[in-house]
Amino acid sequence: MKILVTGGAGFIGSNLCQGLIDHGYDIVALDNLNDYYDIELKYSRLALLGIEKEEIADGVIVQSHRYDRLRFVKIDLADREALQSLFREEKFDKVCSLAAQAGVRYSIDNPYAYVESNLVGFVNLLECVRHYPVSHFVFASSSSVYGMDTHVPFSEEDKTDKPVSLYAATKKADELMAHVYAHLYGIPTTGLRYFTVYGPWGRPDMAPSLFVKAIDEGRPIKVFNQGNLSRDFTYIDDIVEATIRAIDYTRDKDHVFDIYNVGCGHPVPLMDFIHIIEENMGKKAQLEMYPMQAGDVYQTYADSSKFEQTFGFRPSVTLSEGIAHFVDWYKTYNCREE
Repeated sequence: MKILVTGGAGFIGSNLCQGLIDHGYDIVALDNLNDYYDIELKYSRLALLGIEKEEIADGVIVQSHRYDRLRFVKIDLADREALQSLFREEKFDKVCSLAAQAGVRYSIDNPYAYVESNLVGFVNLLECVRHYPVSHFVFASSSSVYGMDTHVPFSEEDKTDKPVSLYAATKKADELMAHVYAHLYGIPTTGLRYFTVYGPWGRPDMAPSLFVKAIDEGRPIKVFNQGNLSRDFTYIDDIVEATIRAIDYTRDKDHVFDIYNVGCGHPVPLMDFIHIIEENMGKKAQLEMYPMQAGDVYQTYADSSKFEQTFGFRPSVTLSEGIAHFVDWYKTYNCREE
């Protein structure tokens, strides 16, 4: 069974590749390796998968030195011809699309990056799975599509037509476009709305990395909305397990499309989150209070009962456990980098 994983050098993508190897898949991991954040972190993730930085070149498929069933290719999803050529040659059985320009705040200053990656790139991918059919197309959406909805926990039945950031708008657009392609062309499709994913090898622009690094270096951390925020933090291992269960699922031909929340269902106030980090770092944080940032939301809170009923799984790693793992990784990774 051959699967394409887009965003394969990303946080979720690289961890998913490891999980899929353990489940016996043949994998082609694709990534454009952009410099939205430190590209060396992406190369380090790939190195864990046996992909050597020196062998990576545009459009060249690189064989992993660690896993016979894993290969990597550097392609931008906006490059329609390169993507079509890859599908034509590889004949994928399934596709898991994790590639996207991430970051709510970044989207305010760099809108075109989101249009190219999250809209143009996603349509190119949909056209490929249309013309080179796969048995299942799974894609990552986001809890950000719920916008400023105050009805919690967020359910898949809630309206998602009032996003408050361009990033959220592009993820909602992806859901709509995927729905169209699923029904027009009979493509079995599953969308996953991830809730605040964190853990070892996480993105450096996310709160766990920003806060741990600042505390470690004795710098103040920025606390927005005076700390009156809460997030449904979901540990990376839970995300990987949930995604693999979705990938393995066989959609009924009469029910070709569905969307699911994937989150712990235990929102944590921002100040409690900071205290857990302080306990694991053994140091107090210096706090700088700021007003609410444009494009941000007050809370995320997943109702994941639909996913649990369909796939028999619910995220379970507690924030205390997950942050302990993350801090251990942070200390090890930074010692290695030094």
